[in-house]
Amino acid sequence: MLFFQLLPLAGYAYAHFTSRWLRPRSQAILHLVLLVAAMAFLPITPSDSWKPRSSEHPTLQILVLLSVSLGLPYFVLSSTGPLMQQWFSRENPGASPYRLYALSNIGSLLALLSYPFFFETHFTRKAQVIFWGWGLVVYAICAGVCAVRSLRMKSVEGGEGAAQQVADNKAEAFLSALRFRLETQPSSLSRFFWLLLPACASALLLATTNKICQDVAVIPFLWVLPLALYLLTFIICFDSPRWYVRFPFTLALIAAMGGFYWVLTAGLDVFIYKQVAIYCGALFVCCMVCHGELYRLKPHPRHLTAFYLMIAAGGALGGVFVAVIAPLIFTGYYELQWSLIFCGGLFAVVGLAQEVETKDERYWHWLAGILPLLAFGGMDWYVTHLSGKFKNVPRSAFISLHIVLWTALLLAVLWFLRQRFRGFRYWRALAAIWLVLGVCALAIGFWVDVRDSRSDKIYTSRNFYGVLTVYEHRRDNAQEHHYLLQHGRITHGLQFIDPERAALPTTYYGESSGIGLAMHAFPAGSRRVGLVGLGTATLTAYGQSGDYIRIYEINPQVQRLATTRFKYATSCQGKVEIALGDARLSMERDPPQQFDVLALDAFSSDAIPVHLLTKEAFDVYQRHLKTNSIVAVHISNHYLDLEPVVTNLAKQFDYKMAIIDFDENDEEWWLYSSTWILLSRNQNLLDQPAIKSATKSYFSKRKVPLWTDDFTSLFQILKK
Repeated sequence: MLFFQLLPLAGYAYAHFTSRWLRPRSQAILHLVLLVAAMAFLPITPSDSWKPRSSEHPTLQILVLLSVSLGLPYFVLSSTGPLMQQWFSRENPGASPYRLYALSNIGSLLALLSYPFFFETHFTRKAQVIFWGWGLVVYAICAGVCAVRSLRMKSVEGGEGAAQQVADNKAEAFLSALRFRLETQPSSLSRFFWLLLPACASALLLATTNKICQDVAVIPFLWVLPLALYLLTFIICFDSPRWYVRFPFTLALIAAMGGFYWVLTAGLDVFIYKQVAIYCGALFVCCMVCHGELYRLKPHPRHLTAFYLMIAAGGALGGVFVAVIAPLIFTGYYELQWSLIFCGGLFAVVGLAQEVETKDERYWHWLAGILPLLAFGGMDWYVTHLSGKFKNVPRSAFISLHIVLWTALLLAVLWFLRQRFRGFRYWRALAAIWLVLGVCALAIGFWVDVRDSRSDKIYTSRNFYGVLTVYEHRRDNAQEHHYLLQHGRITHGLQFIDPERAALPTTYYGESSGIGLAMHAFPAGSRRVGLVGLGTATLTAYGQSGDYIRIYEINPQVQRLATTRFKYATSCQGKVEIALGDARLSMERDPPQQFDVLALDAFSSDAIPVHLLTKEAFDVYQRHLKTNSIVAVHISNHYLDLEPVVTNLAKQFDYKMAIIDFDENDEEWWLYSSTWILLSRNQNLLDQPAIKSATKSYFSKRKVPLWTDDFTSLFQILKK
């Protein structure tokens, strides 16, 4: 996402500076050369030499890989919007080009919605690359036609050209052009807002996406929804000024900020789909405010490319904040709170700084009267909210606070009625002050709730791969006192603190689970076991003297926690080795491991590593397996039906298959429901009584193509 925000910045800069520094003929020739050079990058598939060697901080490597593979083609593509609009404005001096920006975002929205639900489900990646390459060729021809047309176009600079045509002499033409420049020159403050407003919207988009996709609901394709709403606000706001009106959207912004606060503080107490609806609705309102105010600040078309350059810079700035800076300075997804606070404060400043149109004067008067009502109502609700948290404070104290608040509100209403004949500048300043005070109160509320939410958390860390949290639960019960590791909302394991129970396999690894039965299918003391996905290293609870367990883990923070906070790996009687990096790439480099059991446990979230479930991946696994061995695939997932995917692989590699369902119960609450598929070429292994009695007799009827490196589709396996 950061890459696809940084490249438009470069493309917009190219459009802006070539429009300023080059003659139209030179600019058109340069663009033709770049169009031809971009096609030299086809096809855009990266070579195998770009496979990562390390999992430490892969941000830079991903950016370099994308730059080398499709940097120039995407650079040329990203310059299209401002460049074509600048040429359009030159050819049609009296026409506004800004609706074309809405049109370009409609194209982006169509691409966003069509790719995961149509192109990815119907075409292989090789076919997609070919189609994209031909699409680039068609685009280059169309853009080339526009460039040739620009070569033939007489250079006319808007009002300056008109001034020159009507002037009777050079002196009058010069004065007319100078007057036009001064009248249309945007202020430094406006340029500053051109940067901050899109930066705020971009940060809110990415922060909301992080929150709902990694910390609220691990639902596949959920990331499409906030991005679609973000693009939709661009389309609406740049289509026509009539769609964004300050007064109703000010009230909507206040409601959105309240909704954000409520759902952020309520957390797990709110139904998941209600959380998603509130987050997305509030994001839509906030982005409408940012992009609506941005459109109100649009300059004369003469400054069009500079305007778009600042928009791109703002988008990149918001992306850098969320993707690069936030993981370094925050231990949780707190960039959403900061972005929301910034949005409210920026809106107040923009409203205060802009020249007020006549139709807006009444808006400020009414807003200055409504905001105190909302503010006091919010404070009264917050006092009620606090009364539920602080049980030791006498109830009379909170009743007194309620009385004080409503008395202050009555005095504020009386004062407002007395001041009703003041000018609009007075009301504008007063409304802005109320907005800023509301934002400050919101910030304090966020701080209090973040502090209070840490009661069970004993450790939180964040890196490129997400947020890891260690919880300490049931401290008052020595037998059930335990640590629990979560990645977002996905539990990665728990371990009892009591030494007598610390070695118990828990969560998805119980004795009666599929992996537990697979481990017991081989004699202890000579087993060689591979595990993809470390978690808390619960599988090592089965290790006995003489066993060898090799674990593949991509996240270095998980490795650190599994060997410090949790004791499974360090207390294992067998030999445990942890290979840090992508499991498939590590196995490609490893010598044959001769595993008796290979457990694949990396598919519980929405963003499953599909490259571990392809035909080519299983080709790699074959090299590390003994003849009589078991591959155990953990397919427990709330939203994805992975059974037909594994069934296809079993048929491809001539595996016999056993599906083991384990249902949790209240007595052994530390054992979670799980579904494992055991694959083996040795039917006798799967016919052992313990495995055979646990094998389910029904299978998924869903039909999907065999997954390969060239074709995978999550959309086809979404659970209904």
